[in-house]
Amino acid sequence: MRKIMVVLGAILGGILVFAAVYFAADAVLSRIKRGHAHEEKDGLITAYVLSNGVHTDIVLPIRTEFRDWTTVFPLAHTKGKAQDHRYISIGWGDKGFYLNTPEWKDLTLKTALIAGLGIGETALHVTYYRNMVEDEHCYKVLIDRQQYRVLEQYILDALDKDQDGNPILIETQAQYGDDDAFYEAKGAYSLFYSCNTWTNNALKKADMPSGIWTVFDKGILQHYR
Repeated sequence: MRKIMVVLGAILGGILVFAAVYFAADAVLSRIKRGHAHEEKDGLITAYVLSNGVHTDIVLPIRTEFRDWTTVFPLAHTKGKAQDHRYISIGWGDKGFYLNTPEWKDLTLKTALIAGLGIGETALHVTYYRNMVEDEHCYKVLIDRQQYRVLEQYILDALDKDQDGNPILIETQAQYGDDDAFYEAKGAYSLFYSCNTWTNNALKKADMPSGIWTVFDKGILQHYR
């Protein structure tokens, strides 16, 4: 019995040390700022960084001189199919989390383990908005054309495509509302590469405000407050 208690104590101690290092690393690395924000509006594109309190998305105008996102993510794939949207938010994450965990109360141990261990599939979640409202979870940022093109390519590169080069719609009734859809994506979600890590890497690559590394939405939002 004593040996069992020693082993259990060692396991618990290891978990506590890992958790302490994990959260400390995020706290430190997320605060080291990368990228910059523009102050002048002329010739710039309005984008947003959006969070639901846990998960972050990149929000872009639906149509610019470079891209009409409805040609990539058709409105017909949404339940509402409304035509008066102005913005599109795009986020990446674990497919199981997206489809099976619309709320935290729906989270199961199986879903959490698959996501945490990086052995599940991933998806892009796309949502159309008529307007964006700035608040503590939604921040406007002005970007230039080059930054936009970097974000555009980053998003396109994350898509898993069919043999004709088209995004693969995930046929599901698990949409969160009338204006969203899910698509198959590349990559693996894990404890060290979360939905927020994906967003942070996109912002960092586009030379926008971001941290060195983070797995939490607060690690990103702190650079926009």
